[in-house]
Amino acid sequence: MTVRLTLISPATSHALKEVRFDDDGPLDPVGVERAEAAAGSLAPAAAAYTSPSPRCRRTADALGLAGAEPLDTLAACDMGRWRGRTLDSVAGAEAEAVALWLGDPTAAPHGGESLREVRDRVAAWLDTLGEQAAGHVVAVAEPDVIRAALVHALSAPDEAFWRLDVRPLTATRLSGRSGRWNLRSGHDLTP
Repeated sequence: MTVRLTLISPATSHALKEVRFDDDGPLDPVGVERAEAAAGSLAPAAAAYTSPSPRCRRTADALGLAGAEPLDTLAACDMGRWRGRTLDSVAGAEAEAVALWLGDPTAAPHGGESLREVRDRVAAWLDTLGEQAAGHVVAVAEPDVIRAALVHALSAPDEAFWRLDVRPLTATRLSGRSGRWNLRSGHDLTP
């Protein structure tokens, strides 16, 4: 069954501004304001989902998607012992581990998930989405989840993950079904 999926990245948070591996912190006030201003800008959806993180759930609420179902499948990459630390801090203490993580999609030197594991998890959800919902589906998801969905949908190599920029509070649209997706990327949500 054909699905029109709108993937929305969360509004800004302090972790994002600090280039910190997310620690479930809240949205910053500007992020909340922008998300609330964009409420009503989305077409009605047959189903709405969200990553389980507080920033994605708060973004969904601010956008008027209060009934969005949190899915563990859409959780951000488990960053293990790096969670809550800034990239600069980790790179200063573990330069080789960061280089490995950035260069090898199967590596998880932080003790959490590899990017390949995230891609596989998100791909399984994306491939069965048409069985769960038809028509327009909205999901507020972490940027790494959106990148993983795009890499899978486009049958791109894992290394393309780092070449995809997902800005805060933007909509990325996929249409199609398992095995054949079309992409329309990075549209700002505007009131």
